[in-house]
Amino acid sequence: MFETPMTAVGRIITDLRRRVVGGQEVISFRMACNSRRRTAEGTWEPGNTLYITVNCWGRLVTGVGAGLYKGASVIAVGTVHTSDYEDRDGVKRSSLEMRATAVGPDLARVIARIEQPPQPHGGDAPEPPGDSAAHAETEADEPDSGDEEELEEIALSA
Repeated sequence: MFETPMTAVGRIITDLRRRVVGGQEVISFRMACNSRRRTAEGTWEPGNTLYITVNCWGRLVTGVGAGLYKGASVIAVGTVHTSDYEDRDGVKRSSLEMRATAVGPDLARVIARIEQPPQPHGGDAPEPPGDSAAHAETEADEPDSGDEEELEEIALSA
């Protein structure tokens, strides 16, 4: 099977599906990558759409499962391959699948808050930079979650 590296920018169009395959968790979703082109008159018209199934394994399962959802604008990076199958009528078909190495929100279309997973309390774990007072000031200046939801709704309609 030939695999090609690819970056896909688009929107998740299905609910995330979490399952166990060979003892490992995987989250899969379909995404649509839309193109548009400018006409001779200067207006934009829709172009073709690329549909791709994205499979997230390993450490991606936690982050994708906690942070992404149907309708979210995302950027996915990984290797792609075609998967051949027969449909219900016995017709041979193929679909494009990606084994993702990185998936995240498209920050050109949404606002995201980054959370680091908790670090184990060992002697080698570095202390976070800055003091807690500076952190509290920063949080007070950030918009509340209602503002983020409103901005995301605006981005989804764009």
